[in-house]
Amino acid sequence: MSAPSASVSAPAPSPSASGTPSSAALEPAVPFIEIEGLRTEQFIPAAKEALSSLIAEQAQGKLIRPVFNWAGRNSLFPLHWGLACCAIEFASAFGARFDAERFGIVPRSSPRQCDLLIVNGTVTWKVAHKLITLYEQMPEPKWVIAMGNCATGGGPFRTAYSVVPGVDKLVPVDIYIAGCPPRPEALLDGILKLEELIRERGE
Repeated sequence: MSAPSASVSAPAPSPSASGTPSSAALEPAVPFIEIEGLRTEQFIPAAKEALSSLIAEQAQGKLIRPVFNWAGRNSLFPLHWGLACCAIEFASAFGARFDAERFGIVPRSSPRQCDLLIVNGTVTWKVAHKLITLYEQMPEPKWVIAMGNCATGGGPFRTAYSVVPGVDKLVPVDIYIAGCPPRPEALLDGILKLEELIRERGE
């Protein structure tokens, strides 16, 4: 009677002599098709959204806003109007001798096209609501220059019952120009200081 044959189990896969694992060990735990599906459906859209928001944020802070700031401060459009004797100096500043337009300053006749309000004269309480209306009709961003002593503090008529003791009681003022009346050079200096202020604020 022959002896029962011993069962021999297959040996476990072992790395080859060169140290490279066998083909069974190289099989991925998740099929390649499933990984590609997850990548297409989830990873790529999320990465695109994150990258787009990052680019938009960086562009807004480092490219778009500085360009708009540079363009705005170098192309100020003051409202073409006058209140009292300071308006003569305002008009002179845009004449041939001083040529304020060489700084990119172009007066416009509609408040809807202006970003700079130059209050150049005495403001009475009767006309105060008109000044506020003009200011509110101007688009943002906008700035105000109080030109002359009457606009800055009422001037020689400060104690009069009908005069506003400073236009800053009505609208926010960015630059004050002293003088009665201030010369065109003072107005140009005030506008250049306003340009520096706009650059510092980053508006």
